[in-house]
Amino acid sequence: MNTIAIYPGTFDPVTNGHTDLVQRATRLFDQVIVAVAKGGSKQPVFPLEQRVALAQEVLADMPGVKVCSFDTLLVDFMKQQDAGVILRGLRAVSDFEYEFQLAGMNRQLSPDVETVFLTPAEHYAYISSSLVREIAGLGGDVSRFVHPKVVAALTSRLG
Repeated sequence: MNTIAIYPGTFDPVTNGHTDLVQRATRLFDQVIVAVAKGGSKQPVFPLEQRVALAQEVLADMPGVKVCSFDTLLVDFMKQQDAGVILRGLRAVSDFEYEFQLAGMNRQLSPDVETVFLTPAEHYAYISSSLVREIAGLGGDVSRFVHPKVVAALTSRLG
């Protein structure tokens, strides 16, 4: 059985924590699709095309990983990709309530979809895209948290 997992998010920007989860997922699933969401209610710093391009560059050496964008309901995108698993990351207990609610809603919308939660390595558990953007925007060094190409893009975008 070819199991395809979708890892959805805005990836604004993709962090080392995201990369760690994708790496872990490649050991569990035949294919991992990193699905970059347009943004919804969030106002991303990077345009969609750039977020996709950065994720593609950062994840390029991982076999079985594909990066693409989507602008539909996640369950509809999953059907288009013939995927049966949603991959979500849990950094802390505070993430669980929201993620549990999303998993329940996705199950209601598409009962055959399963959600799998993975935790990042402990040294990535505190990293979030929003914190990376805030630190970079204030001139801080984010090189420990993101790929060098993302550092360059943040520097170019935020000054």
